[in-house]
Amino acid sequence: MTPDPAIDGLQVYIVGGAVRDALLGLRPGDHDWVVVGATPEDMARRGFIPVGGDFPVFLHPRTKEEYALARTERKSGRGYKGFTFYTGSDVTLEEDLRRRDLTVNAIAQTQDGELVDPLGGAADVRARVFRHVGDAFQEDPVRILRLGRFAARFDDFTIAPETMALCRHMVDAGEADALVAERVWKELSRGLMAKKPSRMLGVLQDSGALARVMPELQGVEEAGADVDRAAQSGLSMAGRYALLCRLTPEREALGRRMRVPTECNDYARLLPEVLAGLNATEQGGPDAQLALMERADALRKPERFFDLLKTAAILQPVDTDAWQSRVDAVRGVDAGAIAKACAGDPARIKDSVRQARLEQLESLQVG
Repeated sequence: MTPDPAIDGLQVYIVGGAVRDALLGLRPGDHDWVVVGATPEDMARRGFIPVGGDFPVFLHPRTKEEYALARTERKSGRGYKGFTFYTGSDVTLEEDLRRRDLTVNAIAQTQDGELVDPLGGAADVRARVFRHVGDAFQEDPVRILRLGRFAARFDDFTIAPETMALCRHMVDAGEADALVAERVWKELSRGLMAKKPSRMLGVLQDSGALARVMPELQGVEEAGADVDRAAQSGLSMAGRYALLCRLTPEREALGRRMRVPTECNDYARLLPEVLAGLNATEQGGPDAQLALMERADALRKPERFFDLLKTAAILQPVDTDAWQSRVDAVRGVDAGAIAKACAGDPARIKDSVRQARLEQLESLQVG
């Protein structure tokens, strides 16, 4: 390993997900580091850039990877923000690892590749088990969401019974009620983009947290199976979210509760329209085809329309090539030329443009 003057003489360890993923044979993403025995002043002198709020986290002056001072934490209130932190230079690596959520995320590695694993995380990686580190797990309700996200990402892992029991205890104690919308959406959206999103929904449902954070959500099992198929198809986030709440009558309220991005809300609103429109076009011909394109704003936003068709295809057969031909034909109508021809009678423009579009669709049927 090439010497790095920024960390020369420091006790630094890779921690968390990078170590876990390496043990699983996966390519690690960014490395997170923990620094033992140092102070913020030590880090600043070495050129590290402070970015932490509640506790000292620094960016490496060259690699920009995160280096956090070893810390302990103590519960000081309800919810995931109710903590006080201690980052003195006397905090040990083991103390830092013990504050983490799951044993598989509480493994450290030296710069030379040696594992530091006081909590048996490597054995749980081999056994494919998610197990909480200790009773402190119950102090942070976000950990229920994270557990669900990990279950969705690593679909061959099981959850230790005692860990699920602790999650239920947390929900019963009201901890999940303190979760804020932004944090729920952050974890849910990552779970939806994972390999098997239904597993996250299952963790939230089994723990009782789902009814607390998404009480409007209906048809969880069917929606979960739909989203799993969407994940296999590589569907967009907005499409997966639309499938998630397809069976939820109060999808608008659900979107407001979680402060879902506008695009996701749009897809959730439009998917039922697209499904109904597709069914209508089986018998309705060009007029029904054009009506669907108009309702879904396919002419102005064709990319979104075709993404919605891909979403609908998770639930029923969709002839995407045929729809491509229809959209191309309708968009090929020169609305400007028609408007010019109707200059003496502007009231005719809208109907004339629509009639020209219908004629294009009819010509496709004849062809």
